[in-house]
Amino acid sequence: MKNAFEEIGRVYETVNRDAKVSFNFGASGDLARQIEGGAPVDVFVSASVTEMDDLDSKGLVLRGTRVNFARNRLVLVVPAGSGLKVTSFVDLQKPEIKKIAMGNPKTVPAGRYAEEVLRHYGVRDSLRERLVFAENVRQVLDYVARGEVDGGMVYSTDAMTRPKEVTLVATAPEGSHKPILYPIAVIKGTKKENAARGLVSLVVSPEGRKILERHGFEPIQGK
Repeated sequence: MKNAFEEIGRVYETVNRDAKVSFNFGASGDLARQIEGGAPVDVFVSASVTEMDDLDSKGLVLRGTRVNFARNRLVLVVPAGSGLKVTSFVDLQKPEIKKIAMGNPKTVPAGRYAEEVLRHYGVRDSLRERLVFAENVRQVLDYVARGEVDGGMVYSTDAMTRPKEVTLVATAPEGSHKPILYPIAVIKGTKKENAARGLVSLVVSPEGRKILERHGFEPIQGK
């Protein structure tokens, strides 16, 4: 979401000359905990409905502002030029595969999706000692791009950002994990409610959807 939202932020500031959009990018779980702790946040975007559900259940989401606005896919990538023959998630069991990066399932939605995929293929337990947990998806991508691991599980949109450094070798099929949906909402108690609502409106507008699609995100059906 980083690249897409930085572009959306620039569009918002162009339309609203007196506004300044400040971003805090990180794992959805970490950001949700910051909001719970009272961080001065106006809008929350999550890479999973789980974190948004949690904040919603605690009364921290402004009613009527929450909406799912994009979808994504989980993919397996290897370092560009890798000589390892990996074409599927099952291939990660091969003895020559020593290290596999994924997000920490406790705080990173992509990590939870990755764990679901590994369990779907029945390889999670056999890979236990080879897994390297990262604090966000971009860190996983960095590990793969630098050749520090033999493969990694990231979103397709992240893989698109470094095509010369990583090679996409497999896409997790629908049904192998929960749908990857991105919700956005205004945080209850914000002192900038109108501005926050305006940003959410931009994200779900035709212009916002075009920006998201340009960065590889898939639209929600019916939107």
